[in-house]
Amino acid sequence: MPREEAGDAGSVAHLELVRCIERLHRRYLDLFRVDLMRIGADDLSPAQVMMLFTIGPDDLSVRDLIDRGYYLGSNASYNLKRLVEAGYVERSASVRDRRSARIRLSDKGRQLCELVRGVDEGYHRLVVRDDGELRDLEITFRTLRRIEHTWTDALRSGEARIA
Repeated sequence: MPREEAGDAGSVAHLELVRCIERLHRRYLDLFRVDLMRIGADDLSPAQVMMLFTIGPDDLSVRDLIDRGYYLGSNASYNLKRLVEAGYVERSASVRDRRSARIRLSDKGRQLCELVRGVDEGYHRLVVRDDGELRDLEITFRTLRRIEHTWTDALRSGEARIA
């Protein structure tokens, strides 16, 4: 039996956890692509739709979007351009600095986010069928956030080094 399935909490290696997260992410993107086609939003990639959620109800600078979503500048620029062209995002020049762009969701972008939230609720119900599973999901979320913060702190403090 692979170590990641052994059930012994002490047997899960850090690298195995990361590999599991990577597989989970890829599986979700596959599922998400199918759902986007089903709801008629097959003109966007899952990453572009997730960018809509990163923008959310706010009016942001492009720099704020990149910082919030941990995007690479070139990827963010490409995806943002596609979202603007498809009518999901409105882009305008900043009032204070005409060189800087401000972005916000259009009505079309907000409507798509609502559709995706509805799809997500269905998946949530598949994963959380009772109070015990809800507690497990909450613990998993808190643990993943703690790992994220630990990795972020290690990068910032220079602790990310080979032992």
